Amino acid sequence: QVQFVESGGGLVQPGGSLRLSCAASGRILSIATMGWFRQAPGQQRELVASISSRMSTNYIDSVKGRFTISRDNAKNTVYLQMNSLNPEDTAVYYCNYASYSGPYWGQGTQVTVSS
Repeated sequence: QVQFVESGGGLVQPGGSLRLSCAASGRILSIATMGWFRQAPGQQRELVASISSRMSTNYIDSVKGRFTISRDNAKNTVYLQMNSLNPEDTAVYYCNYASYSGPYWGQGTQVTVSS
């Protein structure tokens, strides 16, 4: 089973930027649509952005124009560039196959946006 290791989170001021990385321990299926999810305290995990094998991307409305998802299949890595961050973006961020809803998740990376 492929395992995902997320990194790149941290504490950032409103308006700041972060770049998250997700490294897969195994080979990411090149045909799979990958996603970045986030879970804020007391809330359900939500799919924030996804990228298909053809590099087609989708975003939830609240991050459109601010977040950019990308992937490098040769490196088994998925990225999330986050700009113009605001406190509502505070959450633990995870990556996985975009359609996944099972129990196997990485440790995630904490993103905290605060002044």
